[in-house]
Amino acid sequence: MPADKPNIVIIYTDDLGYGDLGCTGSEEAKTPHLDRMAEEGVRFTHWYSNSPVCSPSRAALLTGRTPMRAGVANILGGKRGTPGLPADEKTLAALLKPHGYSTALFGKWHLGVADEHRPNAHGFDEFYGFLAGCVDYYSHIFYWGIGGGVDPVHDLWHNDEEVWENGEYITERISERAVDFIHGAGDDPFCLYVSYNAPHYPMHAPQKYVDRFPDLPWDRQIMAAMVAAVDDGVGDICQALRDAGIDDDTLIFFSSDNGPSRETRNWLDGTEDPYYGGTAGIFRGHKFSLFDGGIRMPALMRYPARVPGGQVCDGVGAMMDVLPTCLEAAGIDLPDDRVIDGESVLSMVSEGAPSPHEQLCWENGNQLAVREGDWKLVLNGRLTGDSADEVHLSDLADDPGERVNLAESEPALVKRLSADVQAWYDEAREAHESRSA
Repeated sequence: MPADKPNIVIIYTDDLGYGDLGCTGSEEAKTPHLDRMAEEGVRFTHWYSNSPVCSPSRAALLTGRTPMRAGVANILGGKRGTPGLPADEKTLAALLKPHGYSTALFGKWHLGVADEHRPNAHGFDEFYGFLAGCVDYYSHIFYWGIGGGVDPVHDLWHNDEEVWENGEYITERISERAVDFIHGAGDDPFCLYVSYNAPHYPMHAPQKYVDRFPDLPWDRQIMAAMVAAVDDGVGDICQALRDAGIDDDTLIFFSSDNGPSRETRNWLDGTEDPYYGGTAGIFRGHKFSLFDGGIRMPALMRYPARVPGGQVCDGVGAMMDVLPTCLEAAGIDLPDDRVIDGESVLSMVSEGAPSPHEQLCWENGNQLAVREGDWKLVLNGRLTGDSADEVHLSDLADDPGERVNLAESEPALVKRLSADVQAWYDEAREAHESRSA
């Protein structure tokens, strides 16, 4: 029988594309631990982020709400004092704490730097990591945005205390902290959020990981090395769960916040060409894009006590579904005054039920997108190095790469889906503006 309250481990990566793992089709990646998780659990083939960029994606994951309704519509800065996730938003950690869960976050937060918006103020008993969107992997200094009125700032913390660990590779430190937490967890259930910044720029990896890929060109080599460091950490976390005898009663979810980066800053050598290190596999698009390459994510779940292993699940799910799925697994109801947008997918993976979503909608900048069944409509889609039609309709069953535009042959469908996503956006924007007033 499964435990009444399973342990929950959420492992989140940064700018990892759908095609950057062995279990999702890469012939270059070496990810044996994640591949094992896929074999023993569920590999989702139609799992989506709620945004193609960092902060909004993380807000949806932790609150179960779409980004604008969670109050985080855009990428947040790293300057000290920067506000973030509103104080009245309830994260998964905050919802689990009253039910006996200990909670911890190790790694990237990116949901606010001001004291009242930090992880400890949002339900996490312990926090080790950084508050901004990215840091140097060895000095832990936040450089993004310099030249625009933002100075470099050191960004490594244990709870509210700044800590200095110059020279320590942050991916390994995140894994080590997660393993230590599991070893010291005791008998109470826990919620552990392991939030790697890899493989987000700057492209840094110790030589021991780089040496595993001697035959790859530099961009693919450093990308594979950074992902391998994450995979080793996942292996250590899973081994710690096995050593503690709690792996069967632990729900593990693994995914990425958005698709692979094409930003020129990834090169580190002044190259102004778009970066090609990460890959979305067959999908068109990338980080910042609402084509599937920017939002369809590698996603794995393992929960042996309740979810049969060896599954490949084609049901549609999204990051906002993680919170209600975890709550259902723990037998915990949402507070009466809490309204979320996500739906539990537990029955989808444990009983073969269909997806709980008739439609999924997205927004980013002036882009809008909606998926209904196999139909996907993208308005003002953004691409790097490729032209996109202002209105693009795809049948994902026949064209998962969204390369054939059916808009002219399906005008009635385009009109209806356009109206649906615009109505969704207007409601979400009104909710966002009302809480910001």
